[in-house]
Formats: sequence, C-alpha cells, structure tokens
Amino acid sequence: MSTGLIVVVVIVILALLVLAALVARRARDRRELQRERLSEQVGGHRQEAEAHDSRVRELAEERQALREDAAEQSDLADRHERLAEEHRARAEDFEAKSSEVDENVAREETAARRHQEKAGEIEREL
Repeated sequence: MSTGLIVVVVIVILALLVLAALVARRARDRRELQRERLSEQVGGHRQEAEAHDSRVRELAEERQALREDAAEQSDLADRHERLAEEHRARAEDFEAKSSEVDENVAREETAARRHQEKAGEIEREL
C-alpha cells in the first residue's frame, strides 16, 4: 500500500471514530435528557400522590366526625322520641282527668240547680 493510501485510510478511520464518538455522545445526551424528564415525572407523580394521601387523611377525619355527629343525632332523636311518647301519655292522662272533671262539674251544676230550686220553693213557702 502506498503512503498516500494509508494516510487516507487513517483519516477515514479517524473520521469514522470521531463520527461514532459524536453519535455515541448524542445518544448518551438523549438518554440523559430522557432520564431527567422521567425523573421530573416521577417527582410530579410523587407530589400528586402525597397531595392525594393528605386529602385522604382529611376526608377520613371528616368522615369520622360526620359519623360521630350522625350517631349523636340519632341518640338525640331516640331520646326526643321517648320524651314525646311520655308527653303524649301524660296528655292522654290529663285528657282523661279533664273528662272526669267535666262529669263532676256537670253533676255539681245539676246538684246546685236542684238545691237552688229547693231553696226557691222553701222561700216561697215562707
């Protein structure tokens, strides 16, 4: 081989090596850029997951408070229902006693009229 041809072959080989190094570097840069993007996505998803976890805790606390309020209101409703039944029974007792008193009033009025009439008859005889 001639010296000129060797020089050309060496230059071509060097050019190919430089080209291969450039291609490898670009590929490495693309992979690095892709890793950075994926890393950013991972960070974003982790932040979202933490935000949702926080919201889950808030909602769980709210749910617990609401369940406690519901139980308290249910107990209160049961108590009011019992009180209403007691008051209804008392009202019925008072109504029954009122009816008895009405009967007594009617008897007493009748007795008073009879005695008034009797007193009037006696006065006329005087």
